[in-house]
Amino acid sequence: MYTVGDYLLDRLHELGIEEIFGVPGDYNLQFLDQIISRKDMKWVGNANELNASYMADGYARTKKAAAFLTTFGVGELSAVNGLAGSYAENLPVVEIVGSPTSKVQNEGKFVHHTLADGDFKHFMKMHEPVTAARTLLTAENATVEIDRVLSVLLKERKPVYINLPVDVAAAKAEKPSLPLKKENSTSNTSDQEILNKIQESLKNAKKPIVITGHEIISFGLEKTVTQFISKTKLPITTLNFGKSSVDEALPSFLGIYNGKLSEPNLKEFVESSDFILMLGVKLTDSSTGAFTHHLNENKMISLNIDEGKIFNESIQNFDFESLISSLLDLSEIEYKGKYIDKKQENFVPSNALLSQDRLWQAVENFTQSNETIVAEQGTSFFGASSIFLKSKSHFIGQPLWGSIGYTFPAALGSQIADKESRHLLFIGDGSLQLTVQELGLAIREKINPICFIINNDGYTVEREIHGPNQSYNDIPMWNYSKLPESFGATEDRVVSKIVRTENEFVSVMKEAQADPNRMYWIELILAKEDAPKVLKKMGKLFAEQNKS
Repeated sequence: MYTVGDYLLDRLHELGIEEIFGVPGDYNLQFLDQIISRKDMKWVGNANELNASYMADGYARTKKAAAFLTTFGVGELSAVNGLAGSYAENLPVVEIVGSPTSKVQNEGKFVHHTLADGDFKHFMKMHEPVTAARTLLTAENATVEIDRVLSVLLKERKPVYINLPVDVAAAKAEKPSLPLKKENSTSNTSDQEILNKIQESLKNAKKPIVITGHEIISFGLEKTVTQFISKTKLPITTLNFGKSSVDEALPSFLGIYNGKLSEPNLKEFVESSDFILMLGVKLTDSSTGAFTHHLNENKMISLNIDEGKIFNESIQNFDFESLISSLLDLSEIEYKGKYIDKKQENFVPSNALLSQDRLWQAVENFTQSNETIVAEQGTSFFGASSIFLKSKSHFIGQPLWGSIGYTFPAALGSQIADKESRHLLFIGDGSLQLTVQELGLAIREKINPICFIINNDGYTVEREIHGPNQSYNDIPMWNYSKLPESFGATEDRVVSKIVRTENEFVSVMKEAQADPNRMYWIELILAKEDAPKVLKKMGKLFAEQNKS
């Protein structure tokens, strides 16, 4: 018998979802039976629900849609932090919550995983601020509601919430007869009119700049933007919140713009432009040098998922995805002006102890094309976001939500989504301690990223903002290189190393890149007080911001 559970799984597969993350619980076990019985879908069980939501976020950044499954109450609330990060940074993640039967809910029975007050909608209400759509499925409304919330997911690229009672998952349903459709916008501003304004402005500008952000990645429009820039040769920069939204190997890619923290020649070029085309950008504190950017909105056309501005006049209800795609249709635009000299230094290793500045120079020099760099919020993010990526490379960070520990599960989720792009994770010791449980999953599932654990004895990013010598920025010291063995790994599955010098780093980097069939677990020993220059400057700006 074809059921509601089958219908939901068919729709998820239609979105490109081939793996579902999560944790079993008695209210989702029957639905889990349906998942594992399918040949086109795999269950990936996590150590906890928070990590499942982080893994789904990483998977969605790469596959452009993801799903995870929890049980009612205790499970779903454990995952809310991860879901909030997906909402903040526009990631299309489906949370499915297995819940008690419709009869139990309708009768308000005091069952486990509830507040014993007979109200089964508390937790769905708690999800309202961090989901774009929510639904409690019934046997009667299930197929219509599934299509409704998934259409919102496609349109807004934000998480949605599906409450799936045990009996409803098993209820009879009809197979979908038509493909899932994105909810359409009703336009009160002609998309063609916006395109005409863009074309006219680009043709008349002597010193234009294109700035792209994270929403380009949310919609999977990186290749479109890259083709547009290749065709027009327009100068382009991105924020760190949107890094890899264009291929950084392009000659006209200038680097990362970050307000007063930008390279001086890049800052001057961007801020003196006579026309700015800003696509999918959100100007947050950590991506604008704590709001030290100077971008003239009177010389700007900006387009976002839910709003836009043409020379400081607001526009709404246009089709963001369609507009970005239509940029390829623009004609008679070819930039013939000058770019800037890019600051890229050749790295020659020595036997000196590894430092933050030298580490990121080495990473920039020795990363390869088609790799994915995953950088934890902290020293790793502020170091890695400044480097130039090789062709067809990707970058994952979480500069807006900034939940420490996020990147270890996210890197695993993204690596599962794209097995062809080797993932290089850079994560601090304090962050790893929050989510290291998924090392067991990585070993079990034979996932083979290269993991660099930066052991600098505590919360360095917090030390740069406040309390460099305060005990609350200290953490217990672990024997990080022994963790894979503790989680059951053998040398044929995981290679574990400790690196202290520049030569050692380059040697192990090359070894790991040449060995894609094993995970590499590399502990980098760095000084406690050392931090990337950008982070040191940002820490001071954040400290001042927290006083105002």
